[in-house]
Amino acid sequence: MTAPTLTQLQAQIITSEAFRPYGQVITPSADGKAFDLEDAQLELSQGIPRFYIMRLHRRGCRFHRITRHLKCTQCLGSLGGKEWLIAVCPPDSSVDVPNLQAIKAFRIPGDCFIKLNVGTWHAGPYFQDDVVDFYNLELSDTNITDHFTHDFLSTQGLEFEII
Repeated sequence: MTAPTLTQLQAQIITSEAFRPYGQVITPSADGKAFDLEDAQLELSQGIPRFYIMRLHRRGCRFHRITRHLKCTQCLGSLGGKEWLIAVCPPDSSVDVPNLQAIKAFRIPGDCFIKLNVGTWHAGPYFQDDVVDFYNLELSDTNITDHFTHDFLSTQGLEFEII
């Protein structure tokens, strides 16, 4: 068997502008501020929302699978101010394969969270700590009925590493 081709993705510090093709970056705002476009624009109408804390263990920063959800947005943020990484690719419902040239990696500080647009491909969260707790907002059955994964290793012999 041929060894996979490893592509390194340089993680950039997340900004609202850089992340816009994939979703939103949500940062603290003053209590009582009126709802506006800076707030997470959620799509959770196709099921029962599920807001929970998931405990993840360090698994390195390599991946060969990337996933998308076509029925809902997804919000992710770390607890305890922990920095983390994610790889993303813009949504495109007309194709079942993510665009290799559009995959980007982001470094997310522990003082904000992200909202992934419907259909945004994503791999992660990844992090350097042994264990990090994340809050996650999606639909109650997202990981059962709305979990579409592309495997770069089996289809193209590719693996990625976020650096």
